[in-house]
Amino acid sequence: MLLILLLGLGLSLRLIAMTDHAVTLPDGRTLAFDEHGDPRGRPIVFLPCSPGSRRLDPDPATTAAAGVRLLTVDRPGYGASTALPESIVPTLAALADDLAAGLAALGVERVAVIGWSAGGRGALALAARHPQRVSAVVLAGTPARDDEVPWISPEQRQMIPAMRADPLGARRQLGQMFGGLAKDLDATMRLVAAAPADAKLLEDDPAARARVAAMLEEAFAPGVAGVVDDIVAGETVARGFDLAAVAAPLVGFYGTEDPLVPPAHGEWYAGQVARGEVRRVPGGHMIPIRHFRALLDAALG
Repeated sequence: MLLILLLGLGLSLRLIAMTDHAVTLPDGRTLAFDEHGDPRGRPIVFLPCSPGSRRLDPDPATTAAAGVRLLTVDRPGYGASTALPESIVPTLAALADDLAAGLAALGVERVAVIGWSAGGRGALALAARHPQRVSAVVLAGTPARDDEVPWISPEQRQMIPAMRADPLGARRQLGQMFGGLAKDLDATMRLVAAAPADAKLLEDDPAARARVAAMLEEAFAPGVAGVVDDIVAGETVARGFDLAAVAAPLVGFYGTEDPLVPPAHGEWYAGQVARGEVRRVPGGHMIPIRHFRALLDAALG
């Protein structure tokens, strides 16, 4: 097994398989990456949905044909990435800094970033806080906050004020609420593929369904901390960055049949950045599974 040690900035890199990387961050936490495609190709970071994990290459044949080096990531609390301590409030700004540190340890100076659903929030954070590292941002069904574009249920909306008043308490409460998700992957699959178009897509393509199932299984391997922290960081605390600081071009892809995150969310994001556009595509929320070639083309420019 090849072992690479990088010194400096308190970071080390350990290769745990030929294409799997575990970066040790300055505070001792691990941030896990997988590699897909051509290791000599242009690097593209893919941030999966919530719940999601690094185990998803949305379309391996397309990745290979594009000749890119696709880096997929476990956000903290998912898969092989260490969860944040109980005393820490998760933020998108902190996630961006973790990603930047991980890319530096991998020797990646500049990337395009694709974010699926909640993963797009991390993509925006990275582009805003570390603009020198990001050449393009591609969103796939990424939701705005509920108070920017209303989209969550009234029952969930009633919880937000209390969560914002006590984010650490919200982490504990949500952990209890979502504990069952990790035990019922079929139910979680139905939530991720909520649109009839998505359910049919996975029914007609067993290989794609298997890839999504593997993503979910790995996501929940350590529990539900990742999905909990996606909610807390995304809806209850300040972003920690200004969307107007996103200098890279932004392209948002939104499904015309998406019951979760309709194109209005993309229009909102496009209006917050200097160079933003929205592309409406057929189907529901499984945009990377159905339209990965278009996402890669947008990322490559």
